[in-house]
Amino acid sequence: MNLNRRSFLQMTALAGGGFALGLYEMPWAQAQRGGRLPNLIPASFIRIAGDGTVTLMAKSPEIGQGVKNTLPMMIAEELDVNWKDVRVEQADLNEQLYGGQSAGGSTSTPNNWQPLRRVGAAGRQMLIAAAAASWGVDAGGCTTQSGRVLHAASGRSAGYGELAAKAATLPVPALDQVKLKDPKDYRIIGTSQPGVDTHAIVTGKPLFGIDVSLPGMLSAVIVKNPVFGAKVKSANIDEVKNLPGVRHVLVIEGTLQLGSFIPGEPGMEPGVAILADTWWQAQSARKSLKVDWDLGPGATQSSEGFQKKAAELLKGSPANTVRSYGDADGALKSAAKVVEAVYAYPFIAHGTLEPMGTTAVYKEGKLEMWATSQAPPGGRALVAKAMGIPESDITVHMCRIGGGFGRRLMNDYMVEAAWLAKQVDVPVKLLWAREDDIAHDSYRPGGTHGLKAGLDAQGKLVAWKQHLITYGDGKRIVSGGGIGADEFPSGYAPNYGLYTTAMPLILRCGPLRAPGGNAYAWVGQSFLDELAAAAGRDPLEFQLEILSSTPIPIPGQENQPKGPRDLNPERLAGVLKLVAEKAGWAKSKKGTPGRGFGIAAYFCHQGYFAEVADVSVDKSNKVTVNHVWAAGDVGNVIINPQAAESMGYGGVVDGLSQMAQEITLEEGAVQQTNFHQHPLMRMRQVPPIEVYWRKTDFSPTGLGEPTLPPILPAVSNAIFAATGKRIRTLPMQKSGFSWA
Repeated sequence: MNLNRRSFLQMTALAGGGFALGLYEMPWAQAQRGGRLPNLIPASFIRIAGDGTVTLMAKSPEIGQGVKNTLPMMIAEELDVNWKDVRVEQADLNEQLYGGQSAGGSTSTPNNWQPLRRVGAAGRQMLIAAAAASWGVDAGGCTTQSGRVLHAASGRSAGYGELAAKAATLPVPALDQVKLKDPKDYRIIGTSQPGVDTHAIVTGKPLFGIDVSLPGMLSAVIVKNPVFGAKVKSANIDEVKNLPGVRHVLVIEGTLQLGSFIPGEPGMEPGVAILADTWWQAQSARKSLKVDWDLGPGATQSSEGFQKKAAELLKGSPANTVRSYGDADGALKSAAKVVEAVYAYPFIAHGTLEPMGTTAVYKEGKLEMWATSQAPPGGRALVAKAMGIPESDITVHMCRIGGGFGRRLMNDYMVEAAWLAKQVDVPVKLLWAREDDIAHDSYRPGGTHGLKAGLDAQGKLVAWKQHLITYGDGKRIVSGGGIGADEFPSGYAPNYGLYTTAMPLILRCGPLRAPGGNAYAWVGQSFLDELAAAAGRDPLEFQLEILSSTPIPIPGQENQPKGPRDLNPERLAGVLKLVAEKAGWAKSKKGTPGRGFGIAAYFCHQGYFAEVADVSVDKSNKVTVNHVWAAGDVGNVIINPQAAESMGYGGVVDGLSQMAQEITLEEGAVQQTNFHQHPLMRMRQVPPIEVYWRKTDFSPTGLGEPTLPPILPAVSNAIFAATGKRIRTLPMQKSGFSWA
């Protein structure tokens, strides 16, 4: 890659004899995909104090995925310092300094793997140059180790802190010219490091958005509409204003534009805000609030109605063709065996442990915010538009976040906090109640899939047709509900058709961890298991055979270079074989009655994962997951193995929770309000989980998404192996099963 001379490191002397290292960061991932490079953006990441202490800026939101460790570890490795000497600070939002600052799509690792290592390498090169100039020796004879520059020929050495001021005065190298370490020399990357915030978290230090406290701050809750889009007709505001601690009660008219298609960021919802001296006073006062609502058109919706409509639409012709090749209908007519099934899954909420919230101060036309957003640049832009002020007048501090899972890619709560702060002219901390968080989420959209596939006389797949009924308006699909032309087994089935039809929906939807894949893996991998059973074949063997076929390219993309979203069949087959080996798949057929093994695999967000579940089902259809094995391929290095293993565990547990979750509508109102109705997996229900890695010759990618999707079909397939009964409808309770 060719960087011009504007892509350079800038050195600036700091008080105390230290220096700050800056760079112009380029979007390496986009460059590697062959995209056109945008203008380079200035950034600043490293401070070295006179005593040798190294402070590294963590540029991206930390939502539990570990980037507050992994990104600074990349810099520290190439800077060649001891990790114990590193201090990590959370950066504020400033894309001119730090480049992109969002957390989503498992992109933090692949997008930063090259540039952040080069930041560290450039810093090391400048420190070597400073030492060489001071000693009057050739820089080529100098090396570094543990925060020191060494010159073997003369026996001299100096700490980075001693050289920092000198380094600040020297010419700076271009990032594409710096030399990176040989991976065999890594001392930080590839080693398990505890979270930089772990001690503060377990000792109760204030790190999260929920912990923010400012002098003179009021706490706010918002009583939200019972039906999406409902407006306030009247409320006993004066009565509530007189309750203890209450300072303001404000009606929010809202800015929603209702229709048959609701965008991911539709505007402010109507409601009534209560601001009090403490959050508990505000939350207590809402019990006395009586609101007369104009429910609007959303009140005509129900889950039962959607199910009936989906069943009708499956009988008709699809509205849209996502991908079609070969002659699926002809192949089905001549197939030795045809298998048909309907799979359905519900809306589900994100269920973050820390509810939505933001603290805001509005003063003299400017805003200062403490946000828990996965996409703070988008949040700032949304606030600027809603408030009619320039983005440059909005300061955003990024707090540690108690879970995101895609919910915090939406920034409605930031707009609400900003609006409230402007109304009352004092600092405002908005915190949603748990009930509001679940009943007013940006939901993973539900869907119904009609599937039909054909097998030849040898039990090989010859045709696949799939019709997804989801939500949207015409060709537009709600956020988080679209399905891609490359959804497996697209390109691997000899004859194939994937179609969609959308139903109007007055409800907010959005991406949930592993968007699309959290549902489509369950559908596709469960149906493949059905086909293997119908053919009398081993599910692993059946899927490996499909992956061994020559893929059929999408028309118009035959000559295009493979991008990071393109499935590599050898990598997917590799994790299937590895997890089968670790789980003893070959012996799993010798199980006892009521016990079975299931296997599934999926590729998403540049990562490959396969999982095997060992499941027992008792006579009352209570399900116990005895053990889970997971195998992942996310490239040639695992940056922080302990954290990566934890991400593997978390994806499995999250996916198991989703099997029992649903959001339902009745007369437009969400029926679930808390975890007793939208449950998370209990600790006693969590099985032993083993995570293994298959390292391949590819740059490392992320782990937030790909660990999750395979567990749902793996468990569903294991339940079939144990009972002979298929789960084709989620939550599993609707198929007659429940967790033990």
